[in-house]
Amino acid sequence: MRAVAVSAFGEPPQLMDLPQPEPGPGEVLVRLAAAGLNPVDWKLADGEFGSAVQALFPLVLGSDGAGEVLAVGTGVRRFTVGDSVFGQFQRPERGGGSYCEVAVADEQKIAHAARSVTYASSAAVPTAGMTAYNLVEETRISEGRRVLIVGATGGVGTFATQLAAGRGAEVLATARPAMAELMRNLGAAETFDHTVGPVADQVLAAYPDGVDVLIDMISNPDDFIELTRTVRDGGTAVSLIGSADADVLTEHNLRGFNFVNRPSPQLLEILAGQVDAGRLTVLVGREVSLEEAPDALAASRTGRAQGKTVLAI
Repeated sequence: MRAVAVSAFGEPPQLMDLPQPEPGPGEVLVRLAAAGLNPVDWKLADGEFGSAVQALFPLVLGSDGAGEVLAVGTGVRRFTVGDSVFGQFQRPERGGGSYCEVAVADEQKIAHAARSVTYASSAAVPTAGMTAYNLVEETRISEGRRVLIVGATGGVGTFATQLAAGRGAEVLATARPAMAELMRNLGAAETFDHTVGPVADQVLAAYPDGVDVLIDMISNPDDFIELTRTVRDGGTAVSLIGSADADVLTEHNLRGFNFVNRPSPQLLEILAGQVDAGRLTVLVGREVSLEEAPDALAASRTGRAQGKTVLAI
């Protein structure tokens, strides 16, 4: 089967011809129609997680995918052949991922796909959607709260904007002018362009009393601390890339933490239901072929995502 994989950490991703996997007990074999690209994909390829990740090479890249069940292993009860599914397929210890034609997933890592959207849209949901949902839960966003989302135009940010607005929060989002209207359509009350000046200064000029919650997808530790100036006394500040120093934030009477995602099949089902109910819009910013995956990963490294990149398989 065709797959995009690396022969070792730090080696460039390449299109390879690899054997088709077979499902074991509790596993599901899926013919993938689409795979979603996430920053964690190139970070894994680069070996950024060090000894924390044990991998078998060649290592197929990609976590998120969607497609049709081809076969199920013994003990699988939630799925049958022909089911449309989506979820997470990355299993580095087995060399498996979603950038391929056929992949194996643990039964507990996938769910039935939304019926109202394409496989490409479903493949864009798992990691970013579950991250956004858990972020909104853990930061206790609710009606009347004011939320600043930094890095809002990427996959997680567009979902978080919708989910927070759906709970009645007032969402402030960073976005370049070309994306401002789209972010407002997704539920943002106002957008701020980081290219014209410090975001914290812009937010405090418009909202002198600040925000209740800061969700930051992109800032380094120094920039993150600068942005916490916008958070009211007793508020919450969370980083997705490990930039939060909880002790420092506690000294400023802020609840701060570095977010760690907790995926589950139940959460995938919730997200599929929200998509089918029309409460969650999936933005596929770019759709490319499997052969173009290495270039798409390189583009992801720039950190200027607009919606999700999806590989059509």
